[in-house]
Amino acid sequence: MAGKTANIRTPIVAVLGHVDHGKTLLLDKIRGSQVVKTEAGGITQHIGATLVPIDVITRMSSSLGQLEVNVPGLLFIDTPGHHAFTTLRARGGALADMAILVVDITEGFQPQTIEALQILRNYKTPFVVAANKIDRIPGWRVNRDETFQRSFAAQGSRAQELLETRTYELVGKLSDMGFNSERYDRIRDFQRTIAIVPVSALTGEGIPDLLMVMIGLAQRFMTQNLRFSEDNLARGTVLEVKEERGLGPTIDVILYDGTLSVGDEIAIGGQNGVVVTKIRSLLKPRALHEIRVEEKFERVKKIVAAAGVKVSAPTLESVVAGSPLIAIKGDKEAAIRAVEKEMEEIQVKISDEGITIKADTIGALEALSKELENHGIGVIKASVGSVSRHDMIEVQTIGDPLKSVLLCFNTSLLPDAEELLKDQVFSRVKVFSSGIIYELIDDYLKWREEERREMEERKFEQIIMPAKISLLPNCVFRQSNPAVVGVRVLGGKLRPDVYLIDRTGRRVGHLKTMQERGEYIHESIAGAEIAISIEGATVGRQIDVGDELLVDVPERHVKVLEHEMLPHLSSDTQMVLDEFAVLKRRSDPFWGK
Repeated sequence: MAGKTANIRTPIVAVLGHVDHGKTLLLDKIRGSQVVKTEAGGITQHIGATLVPIDVITRMSSSLGQLEVNVPGLLFIDTPGHHAFTTLRARGGALADMAILVVDITEGFQPQTIEALQILRNYKTPFVVAANKIDRIPGWRVNRDETFQRSFAAQGSRAQELLETRTYELVGKLSDMGFNSERYDRIRDFQRTIAIVPVSALTGEGIPDLLMVMIGLAQRFMTQNLRFSEDNLARGTVLEVKEERGLGPTIDVILYDGTLSVGDEIAIGGQNGVVVTKIRSLLKPRALHEIRVEEKFERVKKIVAAAGVKVSAPTLESVVAGSPLIAIKGDKEAAIRAVEKEMEEIQVKISDEGITIKADTIGALEALSKELENHGIGVIKASVGSVSRHDMIEVQTIGDPLKSVLLCFNTSLLPDAEELLKDQVFSRVKVFSSGIIYELIDDYLKWREEERREMEERKFEQIIMPAKISLLPNCVFRQSNPAVVGVRVLGGKLRPDVYLIDRTGRRVGHLKTMQERGEYIHESIAGAEIAISIEGATVGRQIDVGDELLVDVPERHVKVLEHEMLPHLSSDTQMVLDEFAVLKRRSDPFWGK
């Protein structure tokens, strides 16, 4: 194996796929870590970075010994798996030289798999399909950490047939999307054919083959793209802003071009504009350790792309996670303008009306915004950071109770903002917090649906409902002051405190109270026989036994009933409403319209 690495940088590999298909577990197997157990809900929530040196890859994949290898290793970006993170994956796709698309071979393509493929196509990123979970194929005999070919050869015919079937289902799906693919060991032209590598992130089977294919692709087709000069302007992306004991605020960065050195001046995106500062120290995670959970770092004087690195410098407090980092070499204003331009391109669609969202990173904010857009939910304000008192006051002033809402992803309320929630004035502000985006949105949608239902019910209570009654024979309990009679409800929903009209449209009296079996009631429906008191009516004059009477519904209430509430009305209520409207429109065809 040659050690010619001077002008070849480490390839950046994005790991994409559907939630639960095993992306982080795959990297855990390679690096021997347990990162997946630390993720909220077992789902990756932020981009992480892991460097796997070439000597480790060579040990895992003995076939590499036959290749002349000139790449230093692979820098894996573990991107979020849920479909809400389309925008973050696009960042990963744009940043990555190549990608691994993880697909559960037992489940096949899911919506997020297709989204990932669309991203890879848009960015023209070369990729390999890791057909994961082969150990779950019925009858599969586990051969831990073995190459796929040796493990496959040791299987029974039934397990082999099932794997072949599942593999060609993936080939068919990829073909439907315009990709030519085949199992990796049957490919002659890797430039024209997508390689499918069957693996198990749990048992390690096929992992050596996957690494061999990735290195082979980088070697054969990408060395020109990976050539760079250490004099290139250093560029990176901020993964996370962290407070480190003894260092103060630091930033985790993926450096994807050039060289960063201690003492370099850098420009980074901040909450209140571009932050310009000077690097105090660079801390590099050890090989095979994930930058988000690494506890011990190695201090270095300089770092060469591509790499994950922790940067310590003054005034990093306001840096925004997900923002660009550019080294300043000569023209400071040009670097600042470049950062400003990238920050302006943040994909958060703001509406004239909607809810307020907060997140801890730009990428998460974009992802949350995108997912809300998919649900038809507008965003009136979006920002990175903790919820402040000012945020709470702004949300409280929103008139629509369904939009007086704060969605907080992976961020918390500052003490003064939390204090406001105890104030009665802010009781209408609804705050949702979660470390998993789809749970956050699900919680909000469930609450919104429940609120809408309660608002509809309150509206129903305030609206005078149509109803039709007939006066029963032998049930006149008092003739007047008020008249008390027995009636049958023929249709609709009868409530007290309404006026009654006869079939000519003449108002005959005011229904004051209703009783059933001696108990006062507030509502009665079709079929019920009850006693009612009617003020202003005398039996034998305005009303009589056998009469059919209608509730006199105000015109504005009829408009609401017909235009907003009709689908919620029972069929008999709709019939009574139609009968009442026809009666009113005899003299005025446009009444209630």
